[in-house]
Amino acid sequence: MNVLVINCGSSSLKYQLINSESEEVLAKGLCERIGIDGRLTYQKAGLDKEITEAAMPTHKEAIQMVLDALVNDKTGAIKALSEIDAVGHRIVHGGEKFASSVVITEEVIKAVEECNDLAPLHNPANIIGIHACQALMPDVPMVGVFDTAFHQTMPAKAYLYGLPYEYYEKYKVRRYGFHGTSHDFVSKATAEYLGLDLNNSKIIVAHLGNGASVSAVLNGKCVDTSMGLTPLEGLVMGTRSGDIDPSIMEFIAKKENLDIDGVMNVLNKKSGVAGMSGVSSDFRDLTAARAEGNEKAANAIDVFCYRVAKYIGSYAAAMNGVDAIAFTAGIGENVTHVRENIMSYLGYLGIEINKEANEAARGEEGIISTADSKVKVIVMPTNEELAICRETVRLV
Repeated sequence: MNVLVINCGSSSLKYQLINSESEEVLAKGLCERIGIDGRLTYQKAGLDKEITEAAMPTHKEAIQMVLDALVNDKTGAIKALSEIDAVGHRIVHGGEKFASSVVITEEVIKAVEECNDLAPLHNPANIIGIHACQALMPDVPMVGVFDTAFHQTMPAKAYLYGLPYEYYEKYKVRRYGFHGTSHDFVSKATAEYLGLDLNNSKIIVAHLGNGASVSAVLNGKCVDTSMGLTPLEGLVMGTRSGDIDPSIMEFIAKKENLDIDGVMNVLNKKSGVAGMSGVSSDFRDLTAARAEGNEKAANAIDVFCYRVAKYIGSYAAAMNGVDAIAFTAGIGENVTHVRENIMSYLGYLGIEINKEANEAARGEEGIISTADSKVKVIVMPTNEELAICRETVRLV
């Protein structure tokens, strides 16, 4: 079965065409600047990237260009659109309505729309992508895979906030968590790689990218995660603040004469390691700046690592132990000094780092703790597109 995986943002669209039997990526790419001027990047397996500048007024034109590229006479990955057997859509927020992936129907779309105010930047774009695919491929089954679904197994003690309970009853204000597709994929892959019984295991996943979150996975089920009602809570991230004293918002608003939208813009887009360092949200830039003696960049890296270590420690407590810790996503898979820094706080768990193995593990799976380390620490690359493909095949 050939599955087209679509990840639709407000002005961008990532896609992969995956053969579900071999799990081989037949073609992949990106549509950028949708609604502005438009750029399509397309790459068939084994060939160089092709970049096409073309107007994409809406997501429908963007998806049409993707479909045209897939069946192109010269570089197309398939001969006809009839070879696309299903489409898997990433949907960011499923609220409490969706605890697993679903075949998309009109009822599902309505339920997703009801979650729009929980993810106003993402959900409307996800729905636009679904409608565009339905218009162009009306007979192809479509599946929605939710970022929040994996975390729906959290108990009330983990998801409720210390707020008046009526806000939960009226507005569903609670912890939802994100990156669920990645946390699910990586926790299962970690258990398999280490030969653990998933149903009798304690795994902590650190998904460290520009957006970053940690999850506690007990016996294959998520019992806690660091992101909250929105992806702003938890770790210090690329441009997001993560946990702060809520009173800071009022204090800064008065000092800087900002309204609530202005404050939220600061917390979401001008904070994190980018705001702290004044350099960048990219750890390659931060690492270079630190090497040149930039103290703010050094502090930003230290604060980032310290916060991750604290969350890992708290989740070891929440599960009353831990068997394995997995680092994943852009920073987790590739930035060796960040992993070493985080692990330096975890000696009390009986963790010892294998420095050579840690330096060698970049973007590929591998154990980075010593043979006698009481807790296994590994690098496990995430593959959200493959996870969406597998979920799609399971349902159609």
